[in-house]
Amino acid sequence: MTIRGLGVIDEAVLQLAPGLNVVTGETGAGKTMVVTGLGLLLGGRSDSDLVRTGAERISVEGFVELPPDHPALERAGDAGADVDDGLILARTVATSGRSRAHLGGRSVPVSTLAEVGEQLVAVHGQADQWRLRSGEEHRVVLDAYDAQIAPLLAAFQQTYDEHHRLAAELDGLRSAARERAREADGLRVALEEIEAADPQPGEDDELRLEDDRLSHADALRDGAARAHAALAGDEQGWEGPATGAVAAMAEAATSLEPWVAHDPALADLHRRLSELSYLAADLTTDLAGYLTDVEVDPARLAAVQDRRADLVRLQRKYGDTIDEVLAWAQQASTTLLTLEGDDARIAEIEHRLQEITPRLGQQGAQLHDARTAAAARLGEAVTRELTRLSMPRATLVVHVTTHAHDRGLELPTGERVRYSRNGIDEVEIALAANAGAPPRSVTKAASGGELSRVMLALEVVARGGSSVPTFVFDEVDAGIGGKAGVEVGGRLAELARSAQVIVVTHLAQVAAYADRHLVVRKADDGQVAASGVVEVSGEERVRELARMMSGDDSAAAVEHAQQLLDTARRGRARRR
Repeated sequence: MTIRGLGVIDEAVLQLAPGLNVVTGETGAGKTMVVTGLGLLLGGRSDSDLVRTGAERISVEGFVELPPDHPALERAGDAGADVDDGLILARTVATSGRSRAHLGGRSVPVSTLAEVGEQLVAVHGQADQWRLRSGEEHRVVLDAYDAQIAPLLAAFQQTYDEHHRLAAELDGLRSAARERAREADGLRVALEEIEAADPQPGEDDELRLEDDRLSHADALRDGAARAHAALAGDEQGWEGPATGAVAAMAEAATSLEPWVAHDPALADLHRRLSELSYLAADLTTDLAGYLTDVEVDPARLAAVQDRRADLVRLQRKYGDTIDEVLAWAQQASTTLLTLEGDDARIAEIEHRLQEITPRLGQQGAQLHDARTAAAARLGEAVTRELTRLSMPRATLVVHVTTHAHDRGLELPTGERVRYSRNGIDEVEIALAANAGAPPRSVTKAASGGELSRVMLALEVVARGGSSVPTFVFDEVDAGIGGKAGVEVGGRLAELARSAQVIVVTHLAQVAAYADRHLVVRKADDGQVAASGVVEVSGEERVRELARMMSGDDSAAAVEHAQQLLDTARRGRARRR
Protein backbone atom coordinates (compact mmCIF):
# COMPACT_ATOMS: atom_id res chain seq x y z
CA MET A 1 0.00 0.00 0.00
CA THR A 2 1.25 3.49 -0.90
CA ILE A 3 0.02 6.62 0.91
CA ARG A 4 0.75 10.16 -0.29
CA GLY A 5 -0.29 13.52 1.16
CA LEU A 6 -2.27 12.21 4.13
CA GLY A 7 -1.91 14.16 7.37
CA VAL A 8 1.75 14.19 8.42
CA ILE A 9 2.59 11.58 5.79
CA ASP A 10 4.28 12.91 2.68
CA GLU A 11 4.78 9.47 1.17
CA ALA A 12 4.82 6.06 2.81
CA VAL A 13 5.06 2.59 1.28
CA LEU A 14 3.91 -0.42 3.32
CA GLN A 15 4.93 -3.90 2.24
CA LEU A 16 2.59 -6.12 4.24
CA ALA A 17 3.34 -9.79 4.72
CA PRO A 18 1.13 -12.80 5.52
CA GLY A 19 0.70 -13.35 9.24
CA LEU A 20 1.03 -10.61 11.86
CA ASN A 21 2.12 -7.15 10.68
CA VAL A 22 2.86 -4.65 13.45
CA VAL A 23 3.14 -0.89 12.84
CA THR A 24 4.91 1.14 15.53
CA GLY A 25 6.48 4.57 15.84
CA GLU A 26 6.80 7.58 18.07
CA THR A 27 3.74 9.58 19.03
CA GLY A 28 2.71 11.85 16.16
CA ALA A 29 4.75 9.95 13.59
CA GLY A 30 1.62 8.96 11.68
CA LYS A 31 0.77 5.42 12.82
CA THR A 32 -2.95 6.14 12.94
CA MET A 33 -2.74 7.73 9.49
CA VAL A 34 -1.84 4.27 8.18
CA VAL A 35 -5.22 2.95 9.33
CA THR A 36 -6.91 6.12 8.04
CA GLY A 37 -5.32 5.61 4.64
CA LEU A 38 -6.43 2.01 4.60
CA GLY A 39 -9.96 3.12 5.43
CA LEU A 40 -9.96 5.51 2.48
CA LEU A 41 -8.68 2.77 0.22
CA LEU A 42 -11.57 0.57 1.31
CA GLY A 43 -14.25 3.15 0.52
CA GLY A 44 -14.42 4.92 3.89
CA ARG A 45 -15.64 8.46 4.40
CA SER A 46 -13.26 11.12 3.07
CA ASP A 47 -12.22 14.39 4.73
CA SER A 48 -10.38 17.08 2.79
CA ASP A 49 -8.99 18.44 6.09
CA LEU A 50 -6.70 15.38 6.14
CA VAL A 51 -4.87 16.55 2.99
CA ARG A 52 -1.27 17.30 3.97
CA THR A 53 -0.35 20.99 4.04
CA GLY A 54 1.15 21.95 0.70
CA ALA A 55 -0.29 18.90 -1.10
CA GLU A 56 -3.08 19.01 -3.66
CA ARG A 57 -4.67 15.71 -2.76
CA ILE A 58 -4.52 12.51 -0.76
CA SER A 59 -3.59 9.48 -2.83
CA VAL A 60 -3.82 5.91 -1.58
CA GLU A 61 -3.09 2.87 -3.74
CA GLY A 62 -3.08 -0.80 -2.83
CA PHE A 63 -2.49 -4.16 -4.45
CA VAL A 64 -4.27 -7.21 -3.05
CA GLU A 65 -3.50 -10.85 -3.77
CA LEU A 66 -6.51 -13.14 -3.46
CA PRO A 67 -7.47 -16.71 -4.37
CA PRO A 68 -9.28 -16.92 -7.75
CA ASP A 69 -12.67 -17.79 -6.19
CA HIS A 70 -12.74 -14.99 -3.62
CA PRO A 71 -16.07 -13.05 -3.61
CA ALA A 72 -14.23 -9.70 -3.71
CA LEU A 73 -12.82 -10.59 -7.14
CA GLU A 74 -16.27 -11.58 -8.36
CA ARG A 75 -17.75 -8.26 -7.19
CA ALA A 76 -14.86 -6.32 -8.73
CA GLY A 77 -15.29 -8.22 -11.99
CA ASP A 78 -18.99 -7.33 -12.04
CA ALA A 79 -17.92 -3.67 -11.81
CA GLY A 80 -15.72 -4.10 -14.88
CA ALA A 81 -12.40 -4.27 -13.04
CA ASP A 82 -9.39 -6.13 -14.41
CA VAL A 83 -8.68 -8.88 -11.86
CA ASP A 84 -6.50 -11.26 -13.90
CA ASP A 85 -3.28 -10.45 -12.03
CA GLY A 86 -4.61 -9.46 -8.63
CA LEU A 87 -6.73 -6.52 -7.54
CA ILE A 88 -5.56 -2.90 -7.61
CA LEU A 89 -7.47 -0.32 -5.57
CA ALA A 90 -6.95 3.46 -5.65
CA ARG A 91 -8.54 6.45 -3.96
CA THR A 92 -7.86 10.18 -4.19
CA VAL A 93 -9.28 13.05 -2.12
CA ALA A 94 -8.65 16.59 -3.36
CA THR A 95 -8.42 19.70 -1.20
CA SER A 96 -11.76 20.72 -2.73
CA GLY A 97 -13.30 17.63 -1.13
CA ARG A 98 -13.80 15.78 -4.41
CA SER A 99 -13.16 12.07 -4.06
CA ARG A 100 -12.42 9.54 -6.79
CA ALA A 101 -12.16 5.77 -6.66
CA HIS A 102 -10.62 3.24 -9.04
CA LEU A 103 -10.88 -0.53 -8.98
CA GLY A 104 -8.80 -2.75 -11.23
CA GLY A 105 -7.97 0.18 -13.51
CA ARG A 106 -11.59 1.28 -13.86
CA SER A 107 -13.26 4.33 -12.35
CA VAL A 108 -16.02 3.25 -9.97
CA PRO A 109 -18.32 4.87 -7.39
CA VAL A 110 -16.86 5.03 -3.88
CA SER A 111 -19.76 2.82 -2.77
CA THR A 112 -18.46 0.03 -5.03
CA LEU A 113 -15.03 0.37 -3.46
CA ALA A 114 -16.69 0.07 -0.05
CA GLU A 115 -18.57 -3.09 -1.08
CA VAL A 116 -15.34 -4.73 -2.21
CA GLY A 117 -13.49 -3.38 0.84
CA GLU A 118 -15.88 -5.06 3.27
CA GLN A 119 -14.97 -8.39 1.68
CA LEU A 120 -11.25 -7.66 1.95
CA VAL A 121 -10.56 -6.16 5.35
CA ALA A 122 -12.26 -6.05 8.75
CA VAL A 123 -11.16 -2.91 10.59
CA HIS A 124 -11.42 -2.97 14.38
CA GLY A 125 -10.71 0.28 16.11
CA GLN A 126 -12.32 3.62 16.74
CA ALA A 127 -15.65 3.64 14.85
CA ASP A 128 -14.73 1.20 12.09
CA GLN A 129 -16.35 -2.04 13.27
CA TRP A 130 -17.20 -3.30 9.81
CA ARG A 131 -17.18 -6.95 10.83
CA LEU A 132 -20.35 -6.68 12.92
CA ARG A 133 -21.95 -3.59 11.45
CA SER A 134 -25.12 -5.47 10.45
CA GLY A 135 -27.19 -7.99 12.35
CA GLU A 136 -26.72 -10.47 9.54
CA GLU A 137 -22.98 -10.53 10.25
CA HIS A 138 -23.72 -11.58 13.84
CA ARG A 139 -25.51 -14.64 12.46
CA VAL A 140 -22.68 -15.41 10.07
CA VAL A 141 -20.15 -15.38 12.92
CA LEU A 142 -22.28 -17.71 15.04
CA ASP A 143 -23.01 -20.11 12.18
CA ALA A 144 -19.32 -20.38 11.31
CA TYR A 145 -18.37 -21.03 14.93
CA ASP A 146 -20.11 -24.43 15.08
CA ALA A 147 -19.53 -26.85 12.19
CA GLN A 148 -22.80 -28.65 13.01
CA ILE A 149 -24.83 -25.61 11.95
CA ALA A 150 -23.71 -25.55 8.29
CA PRO A 151 -25.48 -28.80 7.18
CA LEU A 152 -28.63 -27.83 9.10
CA LEU A 153 -28.65 -24.43 7.44
CA ALA A 154 -28.05 -25.96 3.99
CA ALA A 155 -30.95 -28.38 4.47
CA PHE A 156 -33.25 -25.56 5.64
CA GLN A 157 -32.26 -23.36 2.68
CA GLN A 158 -32.88 -26.16 0.19
CA THR A 159 -36.38 -26.75 1.57
CA TYR A 160 -36.98 -23.00 1.85
CA ASP A 161 -36.07 -22.44 -1.80
CA GLU A 162 -38.50 -25.13 -2.96
CA HIS A 163 -41.20 -23.86 -0.63
CA HIS A 164 -40.67 -20.27 -1.77
CA ARG A 165 -40.75 -21.23 -5.44
CA LEU A 166 -43.95 -23.27 -5.08
CA ALA A 167 -45.67 -20.63 -2.95
CA ALA A 168 -44.81 -17.92 -5.48
CA GLU A 169 -46.11 -20.06 -8.34
CA LEU A 170 -49.31 -20.84 -6.42
CA ASP A 171 -49.91 -17.16 -5.65
CA GLY A 172 -49.40 -16.33 -9.31
CA LEU A 173 -51.81 -19.02 -10.48
CA ARG A 174 -54.48 -18.02 -7.98
CA SER A 175 -54.22 -14.29 -8.58
CA ALA A 176 -54.47 -14.78 -12.34
CA ALA A 177 -57.36 -17.27 -12.23
CA ARG A 178 -59.96 -14.79 -13.56
CA GLU A 179 -57.65 -13.58 -16.31
CA ARG A 180 -56.85 -17.17 -17.26
CA ALA A 181 -60.57 -18.00 -17.52
CA ARG A 182 -61.20 -15.02 -19.79
CA GLU A 183 -58.21 -15.91 -21.94
CA ALA A 184 -59.29 -19.54 -22.20
CA ASP A 185 -62.83 -18.56 -23.27
CA GLY A 186 -61.45 -16.25 -25.93
CA LEU A 187 -59.16 -18.96 -27.26
CA ARG A 188 -62.00 -21.50 -27.42
CA VAL A 189 -64.21 -19.12 -29.47
CA ALA A 190 -61.35 -18.38 -31.85
CA LEU A 191 -60.45 -22.03 -32.31
CA GLU A 192 -64.10 -22.93 -32.94
CA GLU A 193 -64.31 -20.22 -35.60
CA ILE A 194 -61.14 -21.47 -37.32
CA GLU A 195 -62.27 -25.10 -37.06
CA ALA A 196 -65.65 -24.25 -38.61
CA ALA A 197 -63.95 -22.58 -41.59
CA ASP A 198 -61.46 -25.46 -41.89
CA PRO A 199 -58.86 -23.55 -43.91
CA GLN A 200 -56.22 -25.54 -45.75
CA PRO A 201 -52.53 -24.63 -46.10
CA GLY A 202 -52.02 -22.29 -49.08
CA GLU A 203 -55.76 -22.19 -49.83
CA ASP A 204 -55.90 -18.40 -49.88
CA ASP A 205 -53.31 -18.19 -52.67
CA GLU A 206 -55.03 -20.89 -54.73
CA LEU A 207 -58.44 -19.23 -54.43
CA ARG A 208 -57.02 -15.83 -55.33
CA LEU A 209 -55.67 -17.25 -58.61
CA GLU A 210 -58.94 -19.09 -59.39
CA ASP A 211 -60.97 -15.95 -58.63
CA ASP A 212 -58.83 -13.94 -61.02
CA ARG A 213 -59.20 -16.55 -63.78
CA LEU A 214 -62.99 -16.93 -63.44
CA SER A 215 -63.53 -13.18 -63.24
CA HIS A 216 -61.79 -12.69 -66.63
CA ALA A 217 -62.98 -15.89 -68.43
CA ASP A 218 -64.58 -14.09 -71.43
CA ALA A 219 -61.50 -11.98 -72.07
CA LEU A 220 -59.24 -15.00 -71.69
CA ARG A 221 -61.28 -17.02 -74.23
CA ASP A 222 -61.35 -14.15 -76.72
CA GLY A 223 -57.60 -13.59 -76.52
CA ALA A 224 -56.84 -17.30 -76.87
CA ALA A 225 -59.21 -17.61 -79.86
CA ARG A 226 -57.58 -14.72 -81.66
CA ALA A 227 -54.13 -16.21 -81.06
CA HIS A 228 -55.31 -19.59 -82.33
CA ALA A 229 -56.77 -18.05 -85.48
CA ALA A 230 -53.57 -16.17 -86.17
CA LEU A 231 -51.57 -19.37 -85.98
CA ALA A 232 -54.00 -21.81 -87.59
CA GLY A 233 -55.68 -19.50 -90.14
CA ASP A 234 -59.12 -20.19 -91.70
CA GLU A 235 -59.53 -23.93 -91.42
CA GLN A 236 -63.05 -23.87 -92.95
CA GLY A 237 -62.02 -22.60 -96.40
CA TRP A 238 -61.29 -25.13 -99.22
CA GLU A 239 -60.13 -22.71 -101.86
CA GLY A 240 -57.03 -20.50 -102.02
CA PRO A 241 -53.77 -20.75 -100.09
CA ALA A 242 -53.65 -21.23 -96.29
CA THR A 243 -53.49 -17.97 -94.39
CA GLY A 244 -52.30 -19.04 -90.87
CA ALA A 245 -48.82 -18.48 -89.49
CA VAL A 246 -48.22 -22.23 -89.26
CA ALA A 247 -48.97 -22.69 -92.99
CA ALA A 248 -46.85 -19.69 -93.91
CA MET A 249 -43.84 -21.04 -92.03
CA ALA A 250 -44.30 -24.47 -93.61
CA GLU A 251 -44.45 -22.91 -97.09
CA ALA A 252 -41.32 -20.89 -96.38
CA ALA A 253 -39.45 -24.00 -95.27
CA THR A 254 -40.60 -25.85 -98.41
CA SER A 255 -39.30 -23.00 -100.57
CA LEU A 256 -35.80 -23.35 -99.11
CA GLU A 257 -35.63 -27.12 -99.00
CA PRO A 258 -34.39 -27.76 -102.64
CA TRP A 259 -31.34 -25.54 -102.15
CA VAL A 260 -30.07 -26.42 -98.70
CA ALA A 261 -27.43 -28.78 -100.10
CA HIS A 262 -25.71 -25.94 -101.93
CA ASP A 263 -25.09 -23.56 -99.00
CA PRO A 264 -24.61 -24.38 -95.27
CA ALA A 265 -25.92 -20.92 -94.28
CA LEU A 266 -29.16 -21.55 -96.14
CA ALA A 267 -29.37 -25.01 -94.61
CA ASP A 268 -29.19 -23.46 -91.13
CA LEU A 269 -31.98 -21.03 -92.00
CA HIS A 270 -34.10 -23.94 -93.28
CA ARG A 271 -33.51 -25.83 -90.02
CA ARG A 272 -34.57 -22.87 -87.89
CA LEU A 273 -37.73 -22.35 -90.03
CA SER A 274 -38.62 -26.02 -89.59
CA GLU A 275 -38.21 -25.78 -85.77
CA LEU A 276 -40.41 -22.67 -85.64
CA SER A 277 -43.02 -24.45 -87.73
CA TYR A 278 -43.10 -27.42 -85.34
CA LEU A 279 -43.27 -25.12 -82.25
CA ALA A 280 -46.07 -23.07 -83.82
CA ALA A 281 -48.01 -26.24 -84.57
CA ASP A 282 -47.66 -27.43 -80.94
CA LEU A 283 -48.67 -23.98 -79.63
CA THR A 284 -51.74 -24.05 -81.87
CA THR A 285 -52.77 -27.38 -80.33
CA ASP A 286 -52.23 -26.06 -76.77
CA LEU A 287 -54.32 -22.95 -77.50
CA ALA A 288 -57.12 -25.17 -78.75
CA GLY A 289 -56.97 -27.14 -75.50
CA TYR A 290 -56.97 -23.94 -73.41
CA LEU A 291 -60.13 -22.76 -75.24
CA THR A 292 -61.77 -26.02 -74.28
CA ASP A 293 -60.80 -25.69 -70.58
CA VAL A 294 -61.72 -22.05 -70.03
CA GLU A 295 -65.38 -21.87 -69.13
CA VAL A 296 -67.56 -19.06 -67.96
CA ASP A 297 -69.00 -20.41 -64.67
CA PRO A 298 -70.80 -17.72 -62.62
CA ALA A 299 -71.80 -20.21 -59.94
CA ARG A 300 -68.23 -21.33 -59.33
CA LEU A 301 -67.04 -17.71 -59.31
CA ALA A 302 -69.59 -16.85 -56.61
CA ALA A 303 -68.54 -19.85 -54.53
CA VAL A 304 -64.86 -18.93 -54.77
CA GLN A 305 -65.52 -15.32 -53.78
CA ASP A 306 -67.64 -16.40 -50.81
CA ARG A 307 -64.93 -18.75 -49.62
CA ARG A 308 -62.31 -16.02 -49.99
CA ALA A 309 -64.45 -13.70 -47.88
CA ASP A 310 -64.59 -16.33 -45.12
CA LEU A 311 -60.82 -16.71 -45.17
CA VAL A 312 -60.25 -12.94 -45.18
CA ARG A 313 -62.26 -12.66 -41.95
CA LEU A 314 -59.90 -15.18 -40.33
CA GLN A 315 -56.85 -13.37 -41.70
CA ARG A 316 -57.99 -10.06 -40.24
CA LYS A 317 -58.02 -11.62 -36.76
CA TYR A 318 -55.31 -14.26 -36.65
CA GLY A 319 -52.68 -13.74 -39.38
CA ASP A 320 -51.82 -12.16 -42.69
CA THR A 321 -51.98 -15.50 -44.50
CA ILE A 322 -53.85 -18.74 -43.98
CA ASP A 323 -50.58 -20.43 -43.08
CA GLU A 324 -50.12 -17.85 -40.29
CA VAL A 325 -53.74 -18.43 -39.18
CA LEU A 326 -53.08 -22.17 -38.90
CA ALA A 327 -49.83 -21.53 -36.97
CA TRP A 328 -51.71 -19.24 -34.56
CA ALA A 329 -54.36 -21.89 -34.06
CA GLN A 330 -51.71 -24.49 -33.20
CA GLN A 331 -50.12 -22.16 -30.62
CA ALA A 332 -53.52 -21.24 -29.23
CA SER A 333 -54.36 -24.91 -28.76
CA THR A 334 -51.15 -25.41 -26.77
CA THR A 335 -51.87 -22.34 -24.64
CA LEU A 336 -55.42 -23.51 -24.00
CA LEU A 337 -54.17 -26.87 -22.80
CA THR A 338 -51.81 -25.07 -20.42
CA LEU A 339 -54.56 -22.80 -19.10
CA GLU A 340 -56.95 -25.67 -18.63
CA GLY A 341 -54.18 -27.56 -16.82
CA ASP A 342 -53.62 -24.78 -14.24
CA ASP A 343 -56.33 -26.11 -11.95
CA ALA A 344 -54.58 -29.44 -11.83
CA ARG A 345 -51.26 -27.66 -11.22
CA ILE A 346 -52.79 -25.70 -8.33
CA ALA A 347 -53.94 -28.90 -6.70
CA GLU A 348 -50.51 -30.44 -7.25
CA ILE A 349 -48.70 -27.47 -5.67
CA GLU A 350 -51.07 -27.38 -2.70
CA HIS A 351 -50.42 -31.05 -2.05
CA ARG A 352 -46.65 -30.55 -2.29
CA LEU A 353 -46.73 -27.57 0.08
CA GLN A 354 -48.67 -29.63 2.60
CA GLU A 355 -45.78 -32.09 2.51
CA ILE A 356 -42.80 -29.74 2.77
CA THR A 357 -44.16 -26.98 5.05
CA PRO A 358 -44.05 -29.17 8.18
CA ARG A 359 -40.56 -30.29 7.19
CA LEU A 360 -39.45 -26.66 6.86
CA GLY A 361 -40.82 -25.95 10.33
CA GLN A 362 -39.02 -28.94 11.78
CA GLN A 363 -35.75 -27.97 10.10
CA GLY A 364 -36.11 -24.39 11.34
CA ALA A 365 -36.60 -25.64 14.92
CA GLN A 366 -33.54 -27.92 14.65
CA LEU A 367 -31.45 -25.04 13.33
CA HIS A 368 -32.68 -22.81 16.16
CA ASP A 369 -31.74 -25.40 18.78
CA ALA A 370 -28.26 -25.81 17.29
CA ARG A 371 -27.70 -22.07 17.20
CA THR A 372 -28.91 -21.65 20.77
CA ALA A 373 -26.46 -24.27 22.01
CA ALA A 374 -23.60 -22.82 19.93
CA ALA A 375 -24.42 -19.30 21.16
CA ALA A 376 -23.92 -20.35 24.77
CA ARG A 377 -20.57 -21.95 23.98
CA LEU A 378 -19.42 -18.97 21.90
CA GLY A 379 -20.34 -16.51 24.65
CA GLU A 380 -18.47 -18.51 27.29
CA ALA A 381 -15.39 -18.91 25.07
CA VAL A 382 -15.18 -15.20 24.21
CA THR A 383 -15.76 -14.23 27.84
CA ARG A 384 -12.76 -16.36 28.83
CA GLU A 385 -10.69 -14.65 26.16
CA LEU A 386 -11.71 -11.24 27.47
CA THR A 387 -10.44 -12.18 30.91
CA ARG A 388 -7.01 -12.86 29.42
CA LEU A 389 -7.22 -9.54 27.56
CA SER A 390 -7.53 -7.48 30.75
CA MET A 391 -11.33 -7.31 30.69
CA PRO A 392 -12.13 -9.64 33.62
CA ARG A 393 -15.54 -8.12 34.37
CA ALA A 394 -16.81 -8.22 30.79
CA THR A 395 -19.29 -10.84 29.66
CA LEU A 396 -20.21 -11.58 26.09
CA VAL A 397 -23.66 -12.98 25.38
CA VAL A 398 -25.02 -14.22 22.06
CA HIS A 399 -28.79 -13.81 21.85
CA VAL A 400 -30.70 -16.13 19.53
CA THR A 401 -34.34 -15.07 19.36
CA THR A 402 -37.45 -15.72 17.30
CA HIS A 403 -40.41 -13.41 16.67
CA ALA A 404 -44.01 -14.54 16.59
CA HIS A 405 -45.99 -13.83 13.44
CA ASP A 406 -49.59 -14.84 12.64
CA ARG A 407 -48.70 -15.79 9.07
CA GLY A 408 -45.22 -17.08 9.82
CA LEU A 409 -43.74 -20.57 9.70
CA GLU A 410 -45.45 -23.08 11.95
CA LEU A 411 -43.04 -24.97 14.20
CA PRO A 412 -43.62 -28.49 15.58
CA THR A 413 -44.80 -26.81 18.81
CA GLY A 414 -47.60 -25.06 16.90
CA GLU A 415 -46.00 -21.64 17.31
CA ARG A 416 -45.81 -19.43 14.22
CA VAL A 417 -42.68 -17.30 13.77
CA ARG A 418 -41.08 -15.03 11.20
CA TYR A 419 -38.59 -16.74 8.93
CA SER A 420 -36.22 -16.09 6.05
CA ARG A 421 -33.88 -18.12 3.90
CA ASN A 422 -31.39 -18.21 6.81
CA GLY A 423 -33.83 -19.68 9.32
CA ILE A 424 -36.18 -18.42 12.00
CA ASP A 425 -33.59 -16.69 14.18
CA GLU A 426 -32.30 -13.22 14.82
CA VAL A 427 -28.79 -13.25 16.25
CA GLU A 428 -27.20 -10.46 18.25
CA ILE A 429 -23.78 -10.52 19.88
CA ALA A 430 -24.03 -8.40 23.03
CA LEU A 431 -21.54 -7.29 25.67
CA ALA A 432 -21.88 -6.45 29.36
CA ALA A 433 -18.72 -4.43 29.89
CA ASN A 434 -18.99 -4.59 33.70
CA ALA A 435 -20.49 -6.94 36.23
CA GLY A 436 -24.19 -6.29 36.65
CA ALA A 437 -24.45 -4.15 33.51
CA PRO A 438 -27.12 -5.18 31.00
CA PRO A 439 -25.74 -6.66 27.76
CA ARG A 440 -25.84 -4.28 24.81
CA SER A 441 -24.96 -4.72 21.13
CA VAL A 442 -21.23 -5.34 20.99
CA THR A 443 -20.53 -2.30 18.81
CA LYS A 444 -22.28 0.01 21.32
CA ALA A 445 -21.21 -1.45 24.66
CA ALA A 446 -17.51 -0.54 24.50
CA SER A 447 -15.29 2.03 22.90
CA GLY A 448 -11.69 2.45 21.78
CA GLY A 449 -9.29 -0.23 22.95
CA GLU A 450 -11.96 -2.22 24.80
CA LEU A 451 -13.97 -2.67 21.63
CA SER A 452 -10.89 -3.71 19.69
CA ARG A 453 -10.07 -6.31 22.34
CA VAL A 454 -13.63 -7.62 22.25
CA MET A 455 -13.38 -7.98 18.49
CA LEU A 456 -9.98 -9.63 18.82
CA ALA A 457 -11.38 -12.16 21.28
CA LEU A 458 -14.34 -12.80 19.01
CA GLU A 459 -12.19 -13.19 15.90
CA VAL A 460 -9.82 -15.59 17.68
CA VAL A 461 -12.62 -17.78 19.02
CA ALA A 462 -14.77 -17.66 15.86
CA ARG A 463 -11.97 -17.46 13.28
CA GLY A 464 -12.86 -18.95 9.93
CA GLY A 465 -16.32 -17.39 10.12
CA SER A 466 -15.65 -15.01 7.28
CA SER A 467 -14.05 -14.90 3.87
CA VAL A 468 -12.35 -11.61 4.88
CA PRO A 469 -8.61 -12.31 4.48
CA THR A 470 -7.24 -9.34 6.47
CA PHE A 471 -7.95 -7.92 9.92
CA VAL A 472 -6.83 -4.50 11.14
CA PHE A 473 -6.66 -3.59 14.84
CA ASP A 474 -6.11 -0.03 16.04
CA GLU A 475 -6.00 0.89 19.74
CA VAL A 476 -6.26 -2.79 20.66
CA ASP A 477 -3.74 -2.17 23.45
CA ALA A 478 -5.23 1.08 24.77
CA GLY A 479 -5.22 1.18 28.56
CA ILE A 480 -3.33 -2.08 29.12
CA GLY A 481 0.25 -3.17 29.59
CA GLY A 482 2.43 -5.81 31.17
CA LYS A 483 0.97 -9.31 31.19
CA ALA A 484 -2.24 -8.19 29.47
CA GLY A 485 -0.16 -6.82 26.61
CA VAL A 486 1.57 -10.17 26.25
CA GLU A 487 -1.81 -11.89 26.12
CA VAL A 488 -3.02 -9.47 23.43
CA GLY A 489 0.10 -10.11 21.39
CA GLY A 490 -0.34 -13.86 21.75
CA ARG A 491 -3.98 -13.70 20.68
CA LEU A 492 -3.12 -11.57 17.65
CA ALA A 493 -0.47 -14.10 16.66
CA GLU A 494 -3.05 -16.85 17.10
CA LEU A 495 -5.46 -15.08 14.73
CA ALA A 496 -2.61 -14.44 12.26
CA ARG A 497 -2.19 -18.19 11.79
CA SER A 498 -5.32 -18.22 9.61
CA ALA A 499 -5.47 -14.62 8.33
CA GLN A 500 -3.40 -11.56 7.62
CA VAL A 501 -3.42 -9.23 10.64
CA ILE A 502 -2.31 -5.59 10.75
CA VAL A 503 -1.88 -3.98 14.18
CA VAL A 504 -1.04 -0.40 15.09
CA THR A 505 0.40 -0.54 18.61
CA HIS A 506 2.50 1.30 21.17
CA LEU A 507 3.16 -1.81 23.27
CA ALA A 508 6.42 -3.71 22.86
CA GLN A 509 4.65 -6.79 24.30
CA VAL A 510 2.39 -6.79 21.24
CA ALA A 511 5.08 -5.84 18.70
CA ALA A 512 7.29 -8.71 19.88
CA TYR A 513 4.86 -11.22 18.29
CA ALA A 514 5.07 -9.69 14.78
CA ASP A 515 5.98 -11.63 11.66
CA ARG A 516 6.83 -8.29 10.07
CA HIS A 517 7.62 -5.19 12.10
CA LEU A 518 7.12 -1.82 10.36
CA VAL A 519 8.23 1.46 11.94
CA VAL A 520 6.89 4.90 10.99
CA ARG A 521 9.75 7.38 11.46
CA LYS A 522 9.87 11.16 11.28
CA ALA A 523 12.36 13.01 9.19
CA ASP A 524 14.49 15.75 10.76
CA ASP A 525 11.93 18.42 9.86
CA GLY A 526 9.21 16.60 11.78
CA GLN A 527 7.47 15.23 8.68
CA VAL A 528 7.27 11.68 7.37
CA ALA A 529 9.22 11.31 4.12
CA ALA A 530 9.08 8.54 1.52
CA SER A 531 11.44 6.44 3.59
CA GLY A 532 9.37 7.01 6.74
CA VAL A 533 7.97 3.47 6.90
CA VAL A 534 10.65 0.84 7.13
CA GLU A 535 10.80 -2.80 8.09
CA VAL A 536 13.05 -3.58 11.04
CA SER A 537 14.59 -6.92 11.90
CA GLY A 538 17.44 -8.35 13.88
CA GLU A 539 19.28 -5.91 16.12
CA GLU A 540 17.35 -2.95 14.70
CA ARG A 541 14.08 -4.56 15.76
CA VAL A 542 15.41 -5.20 19.26
CA ARG A 543 16.35 -1.54 19.56
CA GLU A 544 12.87 -0.48 18.44
CA LEU A 545 11.32 -2.72 21.12
CA ALA A 546 13.70 -1.20 23.67
CA ARG A 547 12.64 2.31 22.64
CA MET A 548 8.97 1.34 22.98
CA MET A 549 9.55 0.01 26.53
CA SER A 550 11.86 2.61 28.02
CA GLY A 551 12.21 5.43 25.54
CA ASP A 552 15.91 4.73 24.84
CA ASP A 553 18.16 1.95 23.59
CA SER A 554 20.39 1.56 26.63
CA ALA A 555 22.06 -1.76 27.23
CA ALA A 556 19.52 -2.66 29.93
CA ALA A 557 16.61 -1.75 27.69
CA VAL A 558 18.05 -3.74 24.79
CA GLU A 559 18.58 -6.76 27.04
CA HIS A 560 15.00 -6.49 28.29
CA ALA A 561 13.73 -6.17 24.72
CA GLN A 562 15.65 -9.29 23.66
CA GLN A 563 14.15 -11.21 26.55
CA LEU A 564 10.68 -10.04 25.52
CA LEU A 565 11.30 -11.11 21.93
CA ASP A 566 12.54 -14.54 23.05
CA THR A 567 9.49 -14.96 25.27
CA ALA A 568 7.18 -14.12 22.37
CA ARG A 569 8.93 -16.64 20.12
CA ARG A 570 8.57 -19.37 22.74
CA GLY A 571 4.92 -18.46 23.22
CA ARG A 572 4.25 -18.74 19.49
CA ALA A 573 6.06 -22.06 19.36
CA ARG A 574 3.88 -23.45 22.16
CA ARG A 575 0.69 -22.36 20.40
CA ARG A 576 1.73 -24.21 17.26
